[in-house]
Amino acid sequence: MVEANQMIVPHLWYDKEAKEAAEFYASIFPDSKNTNVTALYDTPSGQCDVVSFEIWGQKFMAISAGPFFKFNPSVSFMVNFDPSREKDADKKINEVWNKLSEGGTALMPLDKYPFSERYGWIQDKYGLTWQLILTNPEGEERPAIIPSFMFVGDKCGKAEEALHFYLSVFNNSKQGHIARYSKGMEPDKEGTVMFSDFMLENQWFSAMDSAQEHHFSFNEAISLMVYCDTQEEIDHYWEKLSAVPEAEQCGWLKDKYGLSWQIVPNEMDEMMSRGTPEQIERVTKASLKMKKIDLADLRKAYKG
Repeated sequence: MVEANQMIVPHLWYDKEAKEAAEFYASIFPDSKNTNVTALYDTPSGQCDVVSFEIWGQKFMAISAGPFFKFNPSVSFMVNFDPSREKDADKKINEVWNKLSEGGTALMPLDKYPFSERYGWIQDKYGLTWQLILTNPEGEERPAIIPSFMFVGDKCGKAEEALHFYLSVFNNSKQGHIARYSKGMEPDKEGTVMFSDFMLENQWFSAMDSAQEHHFSFNEAISLMVYCDTQEEIDHYWEKLSAVPEAEQCGWLKDKYGLSWQIVPNEMDEMMSRGTPEQIERVTKASLKMKKIDLADLRKAYKG
C-alpha cells in the first residue's frame, strides 16, 4: 500500500480526459480508486478538472487543461507483477495488458525477453505508456508502480549523472540496481545505462539511456509534484532543481535534463479540497501570479 505521506506524486496533463482516464485506470489495476475531483475556474485554460487518484497504491494527480502537451515514452510507468506478492501474477499481467491495449499501441509486444520471462511496453488510448513486467521474485522487493525516465537525444548518456543528481537533492535516497549496455549493442554506447533504479524520499524510480532514434523528449505532460511542509523546503527544491528560468510558473520548474517538477505546499492541497469556491478561486488566482510558491501569500489569499 501507498504510504500516506507519499511526497513525490506524478502529475498527468490531459486535454479533457483526466476524470475519464483516472476511472479507466481504477477499473484495470488492483487496489485503485479516484480520491477527489475539484473544478477550477478562470485559469488560463478555462475550467479545469483536477483529479487525485491511486493506482495499485501509488498516488497520482491529473488535470484536464487543454491540448498543450502530449504524453510520450520518455516518462512511462513500470508495473511490477510480482509472483511472490500476487496470486496469479502471470494471469494478471495478461489481463492488464489486454485492457490497456484497447485503443492502444504496443511499443514492445508482451513476450519473453532476455531480462524477463514476460514483459511488454504499451501506449494506452490516452497516449500514456506503461511497461508491464513479471518480476523475478528472487530480487529485492519493489513497489507495484515505478515512474521510469528514458534519456534520449542530446540527453542520452546522462541517466547515471541524473540519478546521482537526484540522489543529492532528496533525502531518504539510495541507488538500487544498475545494468549497463555492453559492447555490440549499438547504437547504445557501451557503459551507458540500460536499466537503473533508485529511491528518493522512500519512493522508487527508474532511469535508462536510449540512443535509438526517438522523436520525443521530456515535456510538461508528465511532471513530478514534490509536496513540502515549509517555505524552507520549497526554497530548497526550487533552488536545487530549477534550471530553465522561462519555465518557472506557478510552482512549475524544469531541471537541467528537461524534466518538469512542481514544488507545492501540502497546505495548498488542503486549501483546494476544503476551501469554499471563493477561497479556491482566490488561491488559484494568487498562485497563477507566482513563479515559486510563496506560502505566506497563499495563506493571505485563502483568508481573504
